Amino acid sequence: MIVAGGGVIYSEATEILRRLVERTGVPVGETQAGKGSMPYDHPLALGAVGATGTFAANRAAREADLVIGVGTRWTDFTTASKTAFQNPEVRFVNVNVADLDAHKHAGLALVGDARATLEALSGLLSGFEVDSEYREQTEEASREWDGEVERLYSLGHGPLPAQSEVIGAVNSFSEPEDVVVCAAGSMPGDLHKLWRTRDPKGYHVEYGYSTMGYEIAGGLGIKMAAPEREVYVMVGDGSYLMMSSEIVTSIQEGYKLTIVLVDNSGFSSIGALSRSVGSKGFGTQYRYRKDGSIGLDTEEDPGEVLPVDLAANAESFGAYVIRAKTVDELNDALAEAKDVDRTVVVHIPVDRYEGVPSYESFWDVPVAEVSEMDSVVAARKEYAEGKQAERRFL
Repeated sequence: MIVAGGGVIYSEATEILRRLVERTGVPVGETQAGKGSMPYDHPLALGAVGATGTFAANRAAREADLVIGVGTRWTDFTTASKTAFQNPEVRFVNVNVADLDAHKHAGLALVGDARATLEALSGLLSGFEVDSEYREQTEEASREWDGEVERLYSLGHGPLPAQSEVIGAVNSFSEPEDVVVCAAGSMPGDLHKLWRTRDPKGYHVEYGYSTMGYEIAGGLGIKMAAPEREVYVMVGDGSYLMMSSEIVTSIQEGYKLTIVLVDNSGFSSIGALSRSVGSKGFGTQYRYRKDGSIGLDTEEDPGEVLPVDLAANAESFGAYVIRAKTVDELNDALAEAKDVDRTVVVHIPVDRYEGVPSYESFWDVPVAEVSEMDSVVAARKEYAEGKQAERRFL
């Protein structure tokens, strides 16, 4: 399989990549930075790979005997903490402008620009094609994954919608040349799996450093660079609190953004991570400290809800604010936002516990070895089992 990283986008190698895979039948998985390397509906596109990957790409990665990494740094998420590639005979070929990254996983290093190298490889692979059975298997996996995306886009969850439904509404409403922006929390992982990319420049998700607060400022930069494109900033409430003030700059400078503020009343990503290690999501909701409490309250025994009104905050910055409570209202809000001439903030609450599954992947987040909490002890046992699949390629 091919793992397409950010280098494919940066070197404008998407067209040569598409021609190469169509001729050879080699399937493609995408990193976070490489998302958009292939159109989502291409039969050989398996979508996101790694810790935030699709079941289609992760199954192909698990079985592949040759993995060609193009413009990827092989980060912890891309390799699912070194558990993604399980074929005992797997070998790597790495195309990268950085010598260090080209040599990772003991791979055959091809140090060079992604587009120029793929063009050279295309000639060298003339006449090569995978078995017809493997191509058919890939195409079936791609169709199955698209069906799973559609399911998550249309859950009909209530009383609050699921985050996946919000992503689906924005994705379906937006045009191929529009740009989605996100950076931190649970949403980048969900977008990596679910967003149906139709343009190589239509997906801008910063996840190298999980930079909370980047979204609105990053969206402003994109709008300044490409004012002809609609920019949809997807931001969670926790990240919004970090740097919402750039709404003011967007209005001051006359660059309209459509900001979809997905409010789950706390730090949902860290809450889920806390629960996964047995720590019950302590300190991850907007709650008052309970009387007499000497520590942060858990989700099982929370304090009273804080009176946080982020929509009112956005309004105070001068944004045009629309409050939506359902997916239907969100669709109406997106249509209304189209006709507004300044930055719009669409505020919609979601269910913090209705998440997108992890599809046959592992992320190495250590769990306490010693604890008096049964939930932590159980999580430690599961963690230890997961680590056994980690591999070092020498």
